[in-house]
Amino acid sequence: MELDEKDRQLVKLLQEDCKKTTKEYADNLQLSKTAVYERIRRLERTGVITNYVALVDKEKVERDFTVLCHIKLVQHTKENVLRFEREILKLAEVSECFHVSGDYDYILKVSVKNMKNYREFMVTKLTAINNIGSTQSSFSIREVKNSPSVYI
Repeated sequence: MELDEKDRQLVKLLQEDCKKTTKEYADNLQLSKTAVYERIRRLERTGVITNYVALVDKEKVERDFTVLCHIKLVQHTKENVLRFEREILKLAEVSECFHVSGDYDYILKVSVKNMKNYREFMVTKLTAINNIGSTQSSFSIREVKNSPSVYI
């Protein structure tokens, strides 16, 4: 879908704070409330906007121990790849999973309370998935940037 400049500005505003009123967006964009309402509905209908969520402070819910876990599969058959991906979708600790090129097949972003909880996750959940050949974990020292926004 081709977005015009007002659409881009609206998406940026929604990504910054989607709890504002249509009137507030309209005032900012110098459009009518109806025009903004229709633009939002079109962006939702066409799948540009897929969801609205509340962002949670990981530290306040004790899930600020972040690990990037690199996974190698034993074999790269379609069945093994699909099975692995189905199993990863079930793990609440995994917030992101990327199928990547290079030395590893997948990179997972895992958020848990602490090292003890990560070990428990590895032993009881992750390594219980068939066809994992090896893992390598990198522990976050400090989160420099974490933005859910998409640059458009």
